[in-house]
Amino acid sequence: MSQLHELISKSQEFSEFETKQKHTWCSGCGNFGILNALQRALVLENIKPHEALLCYDVGCNGNASDKINSYTIHGLHGRVLSLASGAALANTKQEVIAIAGDGATFSEGINHLVHAVRNDYPITFILHNNNNYGLTIGQASSTTKHGFAMSASPDGVIADPLNTLDFVLSLKPSFVARSFSGDVEHMTRTIQSGLNHPGFSYIEIMQACPTFNKATPQEWYWDKIKYIEDYPDYNKNDIWQARKMVENMETQLAIGVLYEKTEQTDFLQKVESRKNSTTELTQEVQNRSIQELLQEFV
Repeated sequence: MSQLHELISKSQEFSEFETKQKHTWCSGCGNFGILNALQRALVLENIKPHEALLCYDVGCNGNASDKINSYTIHGLHGRVLSLASGAALANTKQEVIAIAGDGATFSEGINHLVHAVRNDYPITFILHNNNNYGLTIGQASSTTKHGFAMSASPDGVIADPLNTLDFVLSLKPSFVARSFSGDVEHMTRTIQSGLNHPGFSYIEIMQACPTFNKATPQEWYWDKIKYIEDYPDYNKNDIWQARKMVENMETQLAIGVLYEKTEQTDFLQKVESRKNSTTELTQEVQNRSIQELLQEFV
């Protein structure tokens, strides 16, 4: 059954994720497609609204926090990965997804990204990469192309853009994928793959920002996109092949699952005190009186 036909058969489940909130993104923004793909992926994976926790960072992406009917948190700028990781460890029965932009992730929150990858926390992370800070009207981010004038860089960006995928792959992750906001079906499949991965799933979604980023419009991406399936000899279990695949950011943008570790150990199974636990951390929290402790300071 095709993805579309399966979604038609699950139209009721899809509608359960809908809200009455008005979408306020600019016309042509990639966020419309990304939100739709996320809803599709959740439905196709038979995840119900109450079974998912969506943690949103500050940014245009965060404006989706009330546009999808599920448990959602709109967190602090650059801190969404620490928030999502803690939630996932506290309740392993919840599907935890973190969503953030390139500005928050590779500037304010780059430290949290490093350690989320290192520790391989069991969450799916969706990066909205539109090569700028869109919500604060077009400031340059770590991924903005060199030389282009932005709102706070009128003479042009002087630094080279960060190669985000090469950076993440250098940290020895367990899952790295990339997709494009103009291809909703491909995004859906990619997010599904991330949801099925037991560790930290890094999914970068390239998206156009029609209002503030004129350097990489929709057409710029379509001219360069290559589906990973078009490389018959590509081995997604070879991290060095993946790093070679992503080194070119100008003429070839491969999308799909670029790297996945073959052997995986759940994070909590590495923690000695949790190996034989039969309860969730959320079940181990109790109300305790601190009156006796306070007396020491009176």
